[in-house]
Order: sequence, then structure tokens, then C-alpha cells
Amino acid sequence: MKCTRHWVAAVLVMAASVASAASGDDILKAQCGACHNLAGPAPATLQGLWERKGPDLFYAGNKYKAAWMVAWLQKPARIRPAGMFYADHVKPGAKGDEIDAATLTTHPSLSAADAQAVTDALMQRKALSNLIHPGEYTPGTISKSMGELMFDKFRGCLACHEIEPGYGGLSGPEIYTAGKRLQEDYLISYMRNPQAWDPKIFMPNRHLADTDLQKFVHYFRVLSEEVKP
Repeated sequence: MKCTRHWVAAVLVMAASVASAASGDDILKAQCGACHNLAGPAPATLQGLWERKGPDLFYAGNKYKAAWMVAWLQKPARIRPAGMFYADHVKPGAKGDEIDAATLTTHPSLSAADAQAVTDALMQRKALSNLIHPGEYTPGTISKSMGELMFDKFRGCLACHEIEPGYGGLSGPEIYTAGKRLQEDYLISYMRNPQAWDPKIFMPNRHLADTDLQKFVHYFRVLSEEVKP
């Protein structure tokens, strides 16, 4: 009888494990599909782009770092200061546009188990893998001052992106967490041709040389090292 109880317990544990492994997609479909594109393709019209409520996730496995995703889903923090579409979340201020916080929504948080299950499911979504060249990024270094010079003065990226909290543009995602948040090979591919990933996105193609692509990723990693966990 004792052996039977142990066998039943083991079966229940295995069943629970299988259910947990399968629940990530269920959570995505039930809780995330209203705001995120889970199946693709990216919007093919400006209207579709404007109506986007959250980032597309059908290629999340090529884009995000799993460890970051697990932590972020448990304690979400806004990555785009003015939301997905800047014009919907700003108002005139004394010194220009200001974020209208009343128009922004808060991302729901997940339990540790659900965050892991969702992340596991997201890491399987690898559309557009043909745009990724595994191992293309070569780890290296760059001084913070030189990186900022490239980012701001040479390329004008600071107009849309923050390089530290409260410093930089509001219409794009913050850059100071990109090194922890995004896979390096994805960053290189996306900066090389943003429209290959997102045809109607406002991000311009700067036609960066391969050496500059590497330097930008070095810079993002330097910035991320200064971010507190």
C-alpha cells in the first residue's frame, strides 16, 4: 500500500510538471493575445502600427533574453516611456511634449511559475530566424563617452531613446536596459534593417557599417552594466 501511494504521488508530480510546461501557451493566449501579436506577421499598414498595444511576440525567441524576461514578467517596468505609440500618450507642456501618465496602462505581473512557463513558450517563437546570424556579435568594449558620441552626435538616436532614466527621447524604447533585455545578434540584425523585422516601424535605417553595429551593441552592454538589478 505504501509503495502504491508513492507511485501515485510520483505520477501526480509528473502530471503537474507536464501541465506546467504546457501552460505557457495557454497563458499567452488567454492573457496576452489582446495586446500582443503572437502569430505574426507584423503590421503592414500605418493604421495597424498605430493600433499596436504591445510589442509583437511572434519572434520573441530571437529577440529577448530569457533570464530578463522571467524577471520582468514578475515585476514589469515600462520600457517605452510614452507607450507603444507616442502621440497617444503625450500632452503639451511648458518645455514641449510631456507624458500623459493617465493614458498609460500597467502591465500585469505574473507569479514566478507562470513567468517561467510564459518565457519558455516565448522562447519557442522564432519567426524571422532567417534574419539572424548566430554568433555575429563579437564581444568587445567601448568607452561610455565614445558610445554616447556615436549614439547622439553622429547618429541622432538620443532624439527617440533614453540612455538613462529621464535623459533622452520618449518615443522609442529605453536603451539603458537593452544589453540585459535583448539578444546581441538580434540587435545587430534589427539595426541593420529595422523594416525587415517591422515594415512600417518609424525606426530609420541608418545603413550602419558592420563595425558600427558591433560598437553600438558594445555601448548598450556598457549602459546595462550600470543598471541596478
